[in-house]
Parts: sequence; structure tokens; C-alpha cells
Amino acid sequence: MVPFDIAIAGNNEESIQSLVNRLNIEFALKDLGKLHFFLGLEVQHFPEGITLSHGKYTKDLLNRAKLLESSHFNTPMALKPQPMPQDSKLVNATEYRSLVGALQYLTYTRSDIVQAVNKVCQKLKEPTERDMKAVKRILRYLKGTMHYGIKFLAQSPFKLYEFCDADWAGCPDTRRSTTGFCIYLGANFISWSSKKQPTVSRSSSEVEYKAMASTTAELVWITFLLRDMGIKLSESPQLFCDNKSALYMTINPVFHA
Repeated sequence: MVPFDIAIAGNNEESIQSLVNRLNIEFALKDLGKLHFFLGLEVQHFPEGITLSHGKYTKDLLNRAKLLESSHFNTPMALKPQPMPQDSKLVNATEYRSLVGALQYLTYTRSDIVQAVNKVCQKLKEPTERDMKAVKRILRYLKGTMHYGIKFLAQSPFKLYEFCDADWAGCPDTRRSTTGFCIYLGANFISWSSKKQPTVSRSSSEVEYKAMASTTAELVWITFLLRDMGIKLSESPQLFCDNKSALYMTINPVFHA
């Protein structure tokens, strides 16, 4: 039988131990105790909760990319990259895809690089020198922020907050926009995304309205998931958007067309 790792989470120690005992009857188990490291994910415990990070995974990735001794950037992507004559030169696609795939796994605990990783993921077919520079900038940003992670508190209000935003025609090639959102359950950051919209929008209001629709779909899914887990929300979820025109469209059916 192939060995495998399993992490069991819960708020009742007796139930967890009972499950471990039942599994031990069917399989040969080795209980390693409290979770500290799992599939590259580091778990640090403190009295109020836990912190998840990818410190060792990030260090190994930088070592593989030969950037462990490089200087670091303060941001994961440049707002206005300076074009160079050799930027259109094609690079090794296999190496590029390998690095981007590794960065995608990092986004499970590093929401600060989601937008930058989303950008480089769009160039997997024929990556150029310019695209590789963007990947290396993300890696050099990680060089100075290897200790970053995400914190979860054991005691937090059961209320959903959601923030969404979008850039209008941000892609210079397709003129499509990108939707970004993040969701909090109380003080805990539980879901985030950066994804290009499937169609072209003709106004910033339309872009923001589409972002609100996508974010609401995620919010509804999380609400049903919490309900299936027996978790009751203390208040109705709240969605925040910074575009007044889009907000007016949500409450006026006449504008929906």
C-alpha cells in the first residue's frame, strides 16, 4: 500500500481521537501529533489561533531559480515596466511553466501575489524574455517576504465581509478586464481571487457590476458551505464595492439590461 499523509481538523479532541482510533483499526497509522508541516505548508500555533506560511517551500523555489542570493523588490509587479529590445525573445517554455506552477501553489497562503501570478499565467503558451522578467520579479519580491503568511484566529465573529474591485480593459492584448475579490469570515481571510473576465466591457460601471456578480456567486457558495457544516452566521453577508454606478444598478432593475 502506498503511504499517504492526512490532516484531521476539528474543535472536539475526543471526536478526533475516536476517528484516529477507528482509522488505526483499518490502516497502519503513525500519529505525528499537532500539525506543523503538511505538503509544503508550515503551521505555527499561538494561543489565539494558527499562522499558515510557505517559508521553506519559498526558499527551495528561490534556490531552484538561482535567486536565493539576489536582492529583493518591494512589490511583486511593476506598474510601468520599461521595454527592452530583447523582451520579445522566446525563453524556455518548460522552465517558465514550472516556475509559474510553483508560484500558483504559493497563492494558497500569499494573497499578495495573486494578481501578479494571474498576469504571468496568461503567457504560458509562448513566454518571452519580458514574461520571464515578470516571474523573476515575483520571486525576488518573495525573497524579502519569505516570513509572510496568513493568520487564522480561533475566536472571531461569524460574519461574512466581501470586497471586490476590477480594472477596466487592463489587458493590452484583449482589452478584457480583471476581477479581484477577497472574503473575510470575521477577522479571518478565507477566500481570494484574481481572474480575467470572459468578455469585453464597454464601461467601468459594467466592469464593476460583473465583478460584483462574480463575487456574489462565491459568497453564496460559501454561505451554503457554512450552512452544510452547521455554522450559522450572526448577520447577513456584506459586499463592498467602490463604484457608485454599479451599486445603483444592483438596486434598480431598470438598469440591469
